[in-house]
Amino acid sequence: MSIIKNDFEKMNVTKIKKAKNSKNLTMITAYDALFAKLFEEIADIILVGDSLNMSFAGKPDTLSATLEQMIYHTNAVCAGAPKAFVVLDMPFGTYINKDEALKNAVRVYQETNAAAVKIEGGEDRADIVKHLTSNSIAVMGHIGLMPQYVRSEGGYKVRGKTKEDTEQLIKDAIAIEKAGAFCIVVEGVMSEAAQKITEAISIPVIGIGAGNVTDGQVLVWSDMLGFFEEFKPKFVRHYLNGAQLVKDAVNQYRSDVQSKTFPSKEEEY
Repeated sequence: MSIIKNDFEKMNVTKIKKAKNSKNLTMITAYDALFAKLFEEIADIILVGDSLNMSFAGKPDTLSATLEQMIYHTNAVCAGAPKAFVVLDMPFGTYINKDEALKNAVRVYQETNAAAVKIEGGEDRADIVKHLTSNSIAVMGHIGLMPQYVRSEGGYKVRGKTKEDTEQLIKDAIAIEKAGAFCIVVEGVMSEAAQKITEAISIPVIGIGAGNVTDGQVLVWSDMLGFFEEFKPKFVRHYLNGAQLVKDAVNQYRSDVQSKTFPSKEEEY
């Protein structure tokens, strides 16, 4: 059965911040106008994630995504979902210092209709987040397992397994909140640690691989809809067997072409 969100209203930073302790936020990635339009009146937030480098471009990680790519895909998403709250994931290397971060974020605002940008990092990036928010750029934080750190960290590692690491994650979240972020993504974190992070700050925490103790959830659309077949992360739930459905449909198309049952007389001019 199809479930459509009938009480849709365009989100903004204020509404997202007010969702803390009152509404579980739903965020999903999108990279093009077609899927963005499908998600527009259902998801609270659409993230144009640098995950597109893997799910869309077939790369092994997110690191080679460029700002030009992100701007291109964000414009496509905004065109398909003009009422959505769209966040652009700032790619690796575009916020190495405060000046570079501001220059690139200003470019995002000038060249797209993105409502905000997302920055990976905790205490070490708080000064950059502060510089952006002080210059009228809305920032979504991202702590825990951070894909842009995959090479320096030696892989994708679950965080919050020790008391010390949990305490650091809480410090990271507090620092990013104080820097002016309106919400924070917490990825790949033990659920007990995620709960402590969520309780430690007054802005929403959106989890991915962090249990159901956060203020919302985000998933990559191709994971959630079962299109990515290489592997299934533990935290992903398949809501559709998308890959098999598409293969079945294309096989049926091929069969109809070979048997000349497509196109039919009704499908001719």
